[in-house]
Amino acid sequence: MVGKRALILGGGVTGSAVANFLISKGAIVKVSDEKETNFDTHPITDLENLDFDFAVVSPGWKPTHPLILALQKKGIELTNEIDLAWEYRPSGQIWYAITGTNGKTSTTELAAKMIKNSIACGNVGKTVIESITEGHRFLVLELSSFQIHWLRKAQFRAVAILNIADDHTDWHGSFENYAAAKIKLLAHSEIGILNGEDGAIVKSAQSWPGKKIFFSLETPNAGELGLVENLLVDRAFVPDPMEAGLIAELTEVVPTVPHNVLNALAAAGIARAADIELTDIRNSITIFRPGRHRIEIVLEKDGISWVNDSKATNPHAALASILACNRAIWIAGGLAKGASMTELVARAKPRIKHALLIGTDRELIATELKKHGLTFDYIDGESVMAKAISRALELATEGDTVLLAPACASMDQFKSYADRGDQFVAQIHEQVKS
Repeated sequence: MVGKRALILGGGVTGSAVANFLISKGAIVKVSDEKETNFDTHPITDLENLDFDFAVVSPGWKPTHPLILALQKKGIELTNEIDLAWEYRPSGQIWYAITGTNGKTSTTELAAKMIKNSIACGNVGKTVIESITEGHRFLVLELSSFQIHWLRKAQFRAVAILNIADDHTDWHGSFENYAAAKIKLLAHSEIGILNGEDGAIVKSAQSWPGKKIFFSLETPNAGELGLVENLLVDRAFVPDPMEAGLIAELTEVVPTVPHNVLNALAAAGIARAADIELTDIRNSITIFRPGRHRIEIVLEKDGISWVNDSKATNPHAALASILACNRAIWIAGGLAKGASMTELVARAKPRIKHALLIGTDRELIATELKKHGLTFDYIDGESVMAKAISRALELATEGDTVLLAPACASMDQFKSYADRGDQFVAQIHEQVKS
């Protein structure tokens, strides 16, 4: 690596970590980014004088970007952070990976808690390139569709695919391309922990020759994970597949909502593939709680629940949140990322009492609400979250859940989904608790 000329596409979190790593290995590094970075930035418009030994593509860069096309035309090797980390990982380090449209972070963090001497990394926590040097025997990677798109070399003992729903079609070009990016992860593993309730996963995995272990909320067949009455059970990794090993009681999964139970089963599947005992898995489940902005119960007062699920940035995630409510006053809207809201509203309509719509693409949701005769308000102007909470207070009665599950990204009105959730929580504390 000493003296190698490296171009890094993107100077954000991943690009900066890669740059620092390569510099430590003696490489000569330049960073291409439209924003200012802490590194020597190569002009992104200079496509004729590209003189590098290799280039590292950060996840969000589209394959059609002019700079990427120019690098390929010149025959310059393209790699990515995950493959680079794989090349330099310590001997004997074992990797696992988790992807899906929703639930990736919670599942990855739970699996890492179950597996001793492991770290959750990738699209959560530290970058992979930073994590390989910290002495962990196991890495549990959360991988986005962007990261998997660029993946070529890394191999995993087991991978989990949680779900595939309409998301990031503006980047991938179509749902089919997005789904293919997720399913591609199977080609890098011999064991797949797969959601048996997700038709797109079941269909796409049919031709994959590896070991398929399905999980669902149904009674599991031999070789599967699932539910038997109020118990999560393992019939895939037990010595006798005619028997069932106890993973946990249903009420030990908090919050006890369907998609969170599925996440717990997936994490347990990864942990069992890592030879973790069932008792250790159960202990991890009982103490684990999802991070902030993920089905976060902010307040329960006067029979009304106030729930922050700002991380629900696509229709599939929002639907899961609404279906977990008896009756929702739903705060939604933002940047739709090319996703359709048709199925979301059609399936959620029995649970939607009223909607409060914010953000750039709110009309997509409004159109679907009108089709089903559902009522809604547009929330406009400054202090949009304060106005939304004020209106929710006027509407909410005993038995209602005021739910922030936007089904959209946040960057049109907020710094991030976390900022959006923080403003929701702050307004509850200011207006509801007072």
